[in-house]
Amino acid sequence: MSGSGRHDGRGRLGNTLSNLAVAVGCVLFLGGFAWGAVVYKPYTVPTDSMTPTVNAGDRVFAERVDGGDVRRGDVVVFTDSAWGDVPMVKRVVGVGGDKVACCDKDGRLTVNGKPVEEPYLRADGASSLIGADGKGAASPQDFTAEVPAGQLFVLGDERSTSMDSRVHLQDPGQGSVPRSAVEARVDAVAWPLNGMIGRPEAFAALPGGVSSEGPLPLQAGALLVGVVLILGGAAYGPLSARSARKAERPKASSGAR
Repeated sequence: MSGSGRHDGRGRLGNTLSNLAVAVGCVLFLGGFAWGAVVYKPYTVPTDSMTPTVNAGDRVFAERVDGGDVRRGDVVVFTDSAWGDVPMVKRVVGVGGDKVACCDKDGRLTVNGKPVEEPYLRADGASSLIGADGKGAASPQDFTAEVPAGQLFVLGDERSTSMDSRVHLQDPGQGSVPRSAVEARVDAVAWPLNGMIGRPEAFAALPGGVSSEGPLPLQAGALLVGVVLILGGAAYGPLSARSARKAERPKASSGAR
């Protein structure tokens, strides 16, 4: 009797742990999914102006942010009537008060006179843009722009073809867009699975630094842990009950003799 009660108790404990794991897993999974749906919005990139960071047709996760939270180096989604009133994806290289210019003697972009290394630029494309020293240049044409307060100067990573702030240099604001036009900041390429889009180190040394990483890794972690707990908990309950039954059978057989 005591042995049977012990095994029954073990089975009940296993069932309780199984249910608890499934419940916690559901909370993490659904919570992570709901959190992600509130914070992030999916976009399909329409052109190849941001190659190779993101390519035409890529699906990206963009964090809903206020334009005031945008920093240099961020890849943003914005909509501005002067640009056709359609969502566009570009990289912010200058903020209000900055003087953005290209190119210095080494073919680099400068912000307030400081050269910016841009490792995200397309290597094969850059090789066709020759600077004064024979190295690849950050833009096929020289330009200078002073960014008004509350505005952002944006460029595509594919500098040879991107229709960006350089095309609008003669417009009011010298090609910049208002911070209020920003809808979201791109944090990751969801499909194909290219992972997170990091913050460029070159901009971190400038006043204001770079923006902090979004919560997407935490959300993905919650989803993954939730799935593991749900599957593990669902499997553990039956396995625990089966183990308890197996442990009971020898006792029963011994009693029959």
